[in-house]
Amino acid sequence: MTLEEVLSVIDGKLLSPGADLAMEVGMACGADLMSDVLAFTHEGTLLLTGLTNPQVVRTAEMSGIAAVVFVRGKVPPAETLSLAQSTGIPLLASRLTMYETCGRLFRAGLPSCGMFELSTNSWQQAFGDDSEADAEQVHPS
Repeated sequence: MTLEEVLSVIDGKLLSPGADLAMEVGMACGADLMSDVLAFTHEGTLLLTGLTNPQVVRTAEMSGIAAVVFVRGKVPPAETLSLAQSTGIPLLASRLTMYETCGRLFRAGLPSCGMFELSTNSWQQAFGDDSEADAEQVHPS
């Protein structure tokens, strides 16, 4: 999905003048814990977050995040905008909640960065292979 398509899907605004809207992102991750971003994202991920401080850009730079979307109508301070400009990481914004922004992108075909499989594997290791049967009993189809 291109950044131009992302902006359209989330009814977003571009915060980085001159950003390449043809840039492709292959997956997305919604997180406010930068430790989760460092642990679970992959190169080329679109990060959705409600945090607007410069550490978001630093984390994105270290993780190979392609672009950042600020959710919940948040607007980053000038320091964050400047740092993103100098690192070449495009910033976008959406007035929507994290939940709705992620949902719209997922519905439009942008997959998760694989955190679901990792957490599912951890869950199964902690609670055994019967966890799927247990889930079926709690939430029958």
